[in-house]
Amino acid sequence: MTDSSPLRHPHEYAMAIRYQQRSAEVKALQRQCYALATLRLRAAIDSAGGSGAGLAIVSDIDETILDNTAVMAHAMIQRQQRDNIATWKLWECEGQPHLIPGATDFFDLADQSGVTIFYVSDRFDENKPATMATLTSLGLPQVTAEQVLLYGPPKAERRAAIAAKHRIVLQLGDTMHDFHDAFAGTALEDQHRLTEDHADRFGKDWIVFPNAAHGTWMDADIRPWEITQ
Repeated sequence: MTDSSPLRHPHEYAMAIRYQQRSAEVKALQRQCYALATLRLRAAIDSAGGSGAGLAIVSDIDETILDNTAVMAHAMIQRQQRDNIATWKLWECEGQPHLIPGATDFFDLADQSGVTIFYVSDRFDENKPATMATLTSLGLPQVTAEQVLLYGPPKAERRAAIAAKHRIVLQLGDTMHDFHDAFAGTALEDQHRLTEDHADRFGKDWIVFPNAAHGTWMDADIRPWEITQ
């Protein structure tokens, strides 16, 4: 959450936040993501002989597990930058996000099945105790210093460290760089190409959550239909 771009189109951003926060469709999509993740997790455990030992889940936190739309709305109303760092840091420490629908049952299943859970996020490492306290207060399992990996090394390095000791069977996130380092810092057109290259992974071991209010696509020009006469 370190994008410092100013709001180019405040009305468009307000619509994005309204959809993300208030629409029944987003809540349905979030439940759908966790329902699919549950099916994939059960299948991975079954294929491993019925035990989650040695298996791992890697999940982003914000807009994947936690709903932070309240702080997005606050920044918008205050006409701050999209992701004002000072406001976001305060939110990490004092904010009251709530769980995305479906998260509790999914992570409880992983925990009860012996699967190791890693929370990999670009939240600020200096606020790690606060983030851990938030996750714990919301009832999420396996919230330890070793399993909550925050901003510092690139996500790719954090995932590689996990993969060195566990078999990652599922990754959950809301932006493409939550899944593969090739997407990090990559132009939007290249992201589309990479999405095609990895098409077989979506819905299998990569579960993408909807986020209409954050992403590198937000400053892209739209492409209207041009009528020729």
